[in-house]
Amino acid sequence: MTIERTEAPQEADERTTLLGFLDFQRDTLAWKCSGLDHDQLRTRAVPPSTLSLLGLVRHMSDVERGWFRRTLAGEDAPARYWSTDDPDSDFDNVDTADVDESFALWHAECDRARELVAATPSLDVTGTQRDGNKVSLRWILVHMIEEYARHNGHADLLRERLDGATGE
Repeated sequence: MTIERTEAPQEADERTTLLGFLDFQRDTLAWKCSGLDHDQLRTRAVPPSTLSLLGLVRHMSDVERGWFRRTLAGEDAPARYWSTDDPDSDFDNVDTADVDESFALWHAECDRARELVAATPSLDVTGTQRDGNKVSLRWILVHMIEEYARHNGHADLLRERLDGATGE
């Protein structure tokens, strides 16, 4: 499977630039997972870590859901994997996780996030976090770029360990 990564524009307004960088990061995670079988996607980094590519996809699905649906839009959208009883279930519980469903849910959360952002008139619009603090759409987008970039660094190492594939 060939993944075409979105290139962020080098000359654009702030919203277009931020969304371009976010989509590039989303595409990068998909690229790092492409061409691997289900067992490879479940393979852990190194003991005692439970980090895996599938875990990263599940984690980012909940991160997308939390920041865009719950915080920005105020939707009642509970986490799919995370819970107070099992805060690392996105990473820990991949051995029996449905890989295709996990990817479909992640893609659906990304699509819903794009819809919500498109419907938001300004980067200055705020959402409310669980703790009651307000954050702007601008902050959420920058945070999401940072979140993906950090985890894509993990994905680089995981992919190289699995089959030697490297690349930015």
